[in-house]
Amino acid sequence: MAKHLDLEEQEQVAELKHFWKQYGDIITWVLIVVFGAVAAWNGYHYWQGRQASQAAVMYDEVERAVQSGDTARLDRSLADMRDRFGGTVYAGQAGLLAAKVYYDKGNADASRAALNWVAEKASDEGYQSIAKLRLAGMLMETKAYDEALKLVSGSFPKDFVALAADRRGDILAAQGKKNEARAEYEKAYKGLDERAEYRRLVEVKLNALGVDPAAVAVPAADSGVKK
Repeated sequence: MAKHLDLEEQEQVAELKHFWKQYGDIITWVLIVVFGAVAAWNGYHYWQGRQASQAAVMYDEVERAVQSGDTARLDRSLADMRDRFGGTVYAGQAGLLAAKVYYDKGNADASRAALNWVAEKASDEGYQSIAKLRLAGMLMETKAYDEALKLVSGSFPKDFVALAADRRGDILAAQGKKNEARAEYEKAYKGLDERAEYRRLVEVKLNALGVDPAAVAVPAADSGVKK
């Protein structure tokens, strides 16, 4: 009986050796891939958290440069932020802040460069939208109307659709295209919340074009009324 069990065990061991010889490498690599993926996932989240904390520190440096009025320091801080933490939300914030400072100091080229980077590279769509709207305003100042209009004619997140229409209205009005400007202002007026303060500004623009803002919303209000 004992010999019979020994023979069975030997056969099982032999089968196991044969199986491992045939499939052992495959199993090993599968395990390496699985455990490697888990480790990578955990490592990625750790990296994200670390990146965010380091980016926050770098953003503080950008703010200190702004407060000190040292544009050379701001240049360095912003460049470091974009190079090292360009994929974080802080980079978009830093770009918008720097753009405002450059503009206030009369450095329009640096301001446009900062806004261009945010518009094209920022990880947050909201910051991208803000940069495009501001940049379009700056282009209007230099009468680069076609370029400005192109910038705000693409797709925008829902919260910025009305603001983009308003900016298109500004550009068209500056070109003397009153009918087109009116159409864009009407889109903006309809798209903005009734409680939004910015809606009052759009009202002023419509009034300047001889449009009664109250009448603009009438079609939307009456659309569900059967006749």
